[in-house]
Amino acid sequence: MRESIDALVNEMRARSKTLGAAFFGTADLRPARDFITAQGGPFLKKFPSAISIGMPLAHGIVDELHQHSNPKVIGTYHFHIYHVVNHHLDRIALEMSRMLQERGHLALPVSASQTLDRKRHAALFSHKLAAHLAGHGWIGKNCLLITPEMGPRVRWATVLTDAPLPPGQLMEDECGKCKACVVECPSKAFSGVPFVASEPREVRMDADKCYEHMDEQERRLGARACGMCVYICPIGMPKRRKKARARS
Repeated sequence: MRESIDALVNEMRARSKTLGAAFFGTADLRPARDFITAQGGPFLKKFPSAISIGMPLAHGIVDELHQHSNPKVIGTYHFHIYHVVNHHLDRIALEMSRMLQERGHLALPVSASQTLDRKRHAALFSHKLAAHLAGHGWIGKNCLLITPEMGPRVRWATVLTDAPLPPGQLMEDECGKCKACVVECPSKAFSGVPFVASEPREVRMDADKCYEHMDEQERRLGARACGMCVYICPIGMPKRRKKARARS
């Protein structure tokens, strides 16, 4: 069984890369089962594992988000995420689900972007949680998944499954004392408290403030987007930008 699972994981990894995914990992969800079922419902208990798939955002788009009141910049960013990258991720997740199902496993692809609980601003399942458990990175003060390669400049999709997939290797938080995302957030939604798995999101983020700001962006600029916490993270900035900031 172990050999067949390893072969399936390798096959899916190769297929996801062919389809354009830059990040592929597997996660054991059982340590976070209570959190998962509280958010998505008890039926998610039947999925003890997950595949986490990520695609990087284009630096050429994210790097312009300092022009926070420019409708062309915000509109381009919104379209890039919600109409290009997310759709691509959903297609890859669907293909991973097909491969699992053909091998006799249950699979539930979770859309890259679908809010089901509008009161809590929450989806069926946390992509950041799966990405963290898959070893892609850590959850930063901006409540985003921070990867060593791209910082938070990555979008994620998840496939839940009953296949006994291998766990990822967890990464330690490397944000340190940095609070760039906290300081630059236009809505002042972040408290600056580091991520602790046992604490609710509200300890770190006031989601209402964030969503109210994006609503205002949509009224003023015609696109419901922000992205400053993605833009400002120094881990995600291209090397040329980090060097320039270090010299200034």
